Amino acid sequence: MTLGLDDCRGSWLVLYFYPRDFTSGCTLEARGFQRDLPRFEAAGTRVIGISADDPEQHAEFCGSEGLRYTLLSDPGGLVSQRYGSWIPPYSQRHTFLIDPQGVLRASWVAVRPAGHSQEVLAELQRLQASA
Repeated sequence: MTLGLDDCRGSWLVLYFYPRDFTSGCTLEARGFQRDLPRFEAAGTRVIGISADDPEQHAEFCGSEGLRYTLLSDPGGLVSQRYGSWIPPYSQRHTFLIDPQGVLRASWVAVRPAGHSQEVLAELQRLQASA
């Protein structure tokens, strides 16, 4: 699947980069976003994860973890590089919160997976309340 920012216009977007499927930190982070997915969706927000893993690996990871949001494959790191989230051969753990007009509203680098989805959700709610 090819997906661009223009495909997400009109809704908030959580775009998170992570190193690898099935690793402890990445699994913890993915589970957090899945746990909070209903709250993100209720706030009109899409959650998309990106790593260098291939689509088949993503499908297996989503199946084993029950993930109901999109994971995109960035095998050469092209997208990750554009967000400053690439140190070959992996995407770095960074998250970006983008508003419905495509404007970057918040970012996190060197993310700690535990509780991260809650941190992003709180900032989303703050930004939406101030709009």
